[in-house]
Amino acid sequence: MRLKLLLNRVLRYGVVGGTAAAVHLGVLLLLGQWISLSLANPIAFLAASIAGYLGHALLTFREETGGEQFARRWLLLQYVVNISVCALLPLLKAPTLVLVFTPTVLNALIWSQAARFSLRRRVDTVIPLRHADDLGLSPATNEAILRLAASGQLDGTSVLVNGPVAAEGVTAWTALVAAQPHLQLVLHLCLTEGPCCAPPELVPDLVNARGHLRRSFGQWLLLSLWPPRHPSRRRLERQLGLEVEAQIRQFRRLCGNGPIHLDGHQHIHLVPVVLDALLKRATTQQITWLRRTDEPLPTGLPISDWWRAIRDAGLLKWVVLQWLSRRAHPAMRRHGIVSNQSFAGVLFTGHMAGAPLRAAWSTLRSTSNDGSGTPPLLLAHPAAPLDTDLAQAGFAVSAPFAASPWRQREWQALQAL
Repeated sequence: MRLKLLLNRVLRYGVVGGTAAAVHLGVLLLLGQWISLSLANPIAFLAASIAGYLGHALLTFREETGGEQFARRWLLLQYVVNISVCALLPLLKAPTLVLVFTPTVLNALIWSQAARFSLRRRVDTVIPLRHADDLGLSPATNEAILRLAASGQLDGTSVLVNGPVAAEGVTAWTALVAAQPHLQLVLHLCLTEGPCCAPPELVPDLVNARGHLRRSFGQWLLLSLWPPRHPSRRRLERQLGLEVEAQIRQFRRLCGNGPIHLDGHQHIHLVPVVLDALLKRATTQQITWLRRTDEPLPTGLPISDWWRAIRDAGLLKWVVLQWLSRRAHPAMRRHGIVSNQSFAGVLFTGHMAGAPLRAAWSTLRSTSNDGSGTPPLLLAHPAAPLDTDLAQAGFAVSAPFAASPWRQREWQALQAL
């Protein structure tokens, strides 16, 4: 029976491969009448790649794909790999058999992996946790987060303990936990804006004249590149430690004692110098969970959404935070700190609604559950229309973000998810 299935698969692969080759030849002969063969051939090969991409998804590997297309990244990968190999092998004076069969073998491997990827997306299903940041930032943010949690449309939130309405937000959240014990409350470490929690005179290099935290994400990242024994770095690290401990104490005053789950405002906790400060205090402060931002690229998105991710620097943020998160993971494991298996919310930061939200949710649901951490985390920033002056409260960096109508769109999108 297995042999029969294998032969059937090989036959289908041959049919699709032959069709793709015919498409390649037909387009090459057609375009060759008007343009040079050196230009016509890559175009013809692209047409053949598209034919193979569709044919292998819909016919050869239909059991794995369920009759749906592969993710478009596999078409891009197949095309780039084949063009590169076909250009390189003649330069290496490879034998004729190698020239002929190398692309065939590579294509078989690529489409097989694409089929396995599609199968995992259809079969392996986990339920991501829906998470909102910035509880305590404003009454508008508190309203959206609390109403989502009350209606069962949110699983957790992160509280800015230095936020203007942090105490009110935590009090209301605690009341919800009495009826929904699964709700999670996380410390949202903030080092870039808002009032400091440590006495300002103890952290003079972190604050401005009003006692508001003033060092940006980029400045903390640059500090991580300074020599460890540099006097300025050591001075800032001492002050950083005092502020971290002060925010943890404030979190415990608001939320009670117990293990700390922690993430960062603007993901500041993943910056190496900040992460080191947290890991040094992990045991004494009972820090048992830190958020990672390992975000798989979603599939099925319109090209316009990918353009938005590039235009709004979401893709750049994704690259930086992928690197920081993967760098942080081994150190977190050595300290016995647990984290989420997967994540979504950086690539389309501030625009988690519509197709990006649905694609992120679908991608996280297909994440393989390896049992090594907490479930995948879907991050959004919902809020009602802003009616307070956040700049006056020391949160000038977050003010434009919080005032954007996208905050209401994300609220509505989470309600409809």
